[in-house]
Formats: sequence, structure tokens, C-alpha cells
Amino acid sequence: MPLNSAPFFPVEAQACWVVSPGVAELRTETLPPLPEGAVRVRTLHTAVSRGTEGLVFRGEVPASESQRMRAPFQAGDFPGPVKYGYVNVGVVQAGPPELLGRTVFCLHPHQTVFQVPASAVVPVPEEVPAARAVLAANLETAINAMWDARPSPGNRFAVVGGGTLGLLVAWLAARLPDGQVEVVDTNPARARVAAALGAGFALPDAARAGADLVVHTSAQAAGLATALRLAAFEATVLELSWYGSRPVSVPLGEAFHSQRLTLKSSQVGHVAAPQRGRWSHRQRLELALSMLSHPVLDQLITHTAPFADLPQVLAQLAGPHAPDVLCQRIDYPA
Repeated sequence: MPLNSAPFFPVEAQACWVVSPGVAELRTETLPPLPEGAVRVRTLHTAVSRGTEGLVFRGEVPASESQRMRAPFQAGDFPGPVKYGYVNVGVVQAGPPELLGRTVFCLHPHQTVFQVPASAVVPVPEEVPAARAVLAANLETAINAMWDARPSPGNRFAVVGGGTLGLLVAWLAARLPDGQVEVVDTNPARARVAAALGAGFALPDAARAGADLVVHTSAQAAGLATALRLAAFEATVLELSWYGSRPVSVPLGEAFHSQRLTLKSSQVGHVAAPQRGRWSHRQRLELALSMLSHPVLDQLITHTAPFADLPQVLAQLAGPHAPDVLCQRIDYPA
């Protein structure tokens, strides 16, 4: 599709829908003529947010959270049919002249071509490859977590859960002066990636206790128990996992009270309170995109698949025998 091609005519697009819990399919839809002040974007890459999209795919979004869980350009309602997703990198094909041909990031579901207000897209810096820019949403969440945690130089960190989000938190923490960071995970293969990002690694039983700050991202009750066990006296355990409708057992006995621990939630929907007066959502996303210039972060994108295979990929990632995947990127036809 050439730049600024037929903005006044409708175009066809394909999008991925979760039609019912455990079932996804590609559907064709027709986009109307481009409205004033909007952009038409051809998608290059999307990424699957394993935790959140897994809950959506399995139909595990609690009814109480159905409105707060809506993605910015979601169509349909939970549990389905619903068009969901929020990691999209594409090229502007029509719209304001200053955006034509720009690679942009947008919080949009998996779709080959889409139209949104121009204010909804954020240009990707030229030094950041489009294929790496799919990490922006996870990095933005990690940045917000660090703002919530308010770490200090010289702190000892434990990050329990070596998935994409946990490893990005570890990467940020390792950049603090004299910080010591240990990623804790049940998968020893995470040790290599953690080392590349400047962090140590330990299996849960070998992890070092006494951390000044513990960040939990594993979305498993056992991981939360490990996080509480590793926390030092009067330390904070920052919970980034989201469990959907699953009940979670939290071990608040043992040393939780005598250690005077703080269990605190962090969620990306709001800018962290310490920065809320100075940073907008857009500025935070721009910061995340600017930090993706580091090639070492390519190690977090472990799997790719064509858009045509996305329904099967979602089923695999949300199933009981999910493959060992960090970031799953979806690549779109040229």
C-alpha cells in the first residue's frame, strides 16, 4: 500500500478475535474512509502479552474487572467475541504529512491495517528497530514499577519470575549505581539472559535472602511465597503479577509480621504516584521507546510467527503445556 493511498476510500483488514474462551480466529473487516485527524497504519509487528492475553484467551477476566481491563481500541466484550491486544508497531500509510512513512507504536489489537486518531500513535525513534519496538509495552510497565518501588543506589534486588517483564525490571535495576540484582526463576535457561542484562540468577531454593526490594512477576502463588521469603527486614515486595479470576494463597504467617514487610501492587494503567504530577502516559511510553536502542534487549524476543498462525500461537501460549517463550512476536506480510 503506497503512502497516502486512497485515504478517502474504505480498505479491508484482517484482525484476530477471541470468539469464545479457548478459540481464536482471523476475521475480515472493512475500514471506513479515513476520518479527519486520523492515521491509517499498516502493521509490521505485534507481540503477545502472555499473562494478560492468556487470561483473555482462556476467558478468565473477572466480571468485576471487565471495564478496567479493556484495551484502548478493543472491540467486543469479555469473554468474547473480543478483539484484544495492545502491542502494535506499524507504518503510517495515510494521515497528517508529518507522520507519513513514520514507524509508530500504538496500543492496538492484532490487525493488519487499522485507523486511529493521530494522537494515539507514538513515533518510534529512528535508532530503534521496528522488530524490537514490540517490547515497549513491557518496558513501560517495568519503568512504572521502578517508579512505584522508588529504589536507591546500592539496593539489593530480587526479581522473582524471569519472564519478559521480570527481566526488563532486572535490566533497569542493574543500571542503578552499585545495585545488586538477582533474577529468581525455576527455569535455569534464564540465567544466560539475566547475565546478558547485567543481573545474577538463582533457582528458588538457592536464592539469596535479605533483599531490600523484591519484585514479583511470576503470576504463581509459589513465586509470591518465594518473594516474601527473600525480603529483608521492613523491605517491600512489589507485586506485578495479575492473576485474573484465580484465587491466590498468600503466606502472611511465618515471618511476614515480625519482618514488618510491605506487600504493594503496581499496575501500568496509572502513572506511578511519585511521578504522576510530572509524567503523562504518552511521555512514559516515549521514554520506554527511547530506551529500546540497546541491542542486548533483542535476546528477550525468543519466538516469532506469521500473523496467519496467531490463533494457533495464542492456543499454545495459553495452554497447559506452553512452550518456553519470553516475548512472542507476530510478523505481518509486507
